[in-house]
Amino acid sequence: MSHVAAIGERLRVVGTAAAGVVVLPAEDPEAVRAAWRALPADVGLVMLTPAAADALGPELLDGAGPLTAVMPP
Repeated sequence: MSHVAAIGERLRVVGTAAAGVVVLPAEDPEAVRAAWRALPADVGLVMLTPAAADALGPELLDGAGPLTAVMPP
């Protein structure tokens, strides 16, 4: 069974933990990229804040990896 993770600013992602989401707070682009690299292998969906999606860029989001969804601003 795959899991869901959320990467982005702490205030935007922390509430998702109540639904069983793996929360990876990241306040700056370097932290976002580090959180992406540290995703557990069983994560099938990653929810990203808009800032986190910008930090990762389309080359990472369009590559092989888990499905991604960007939260509304």
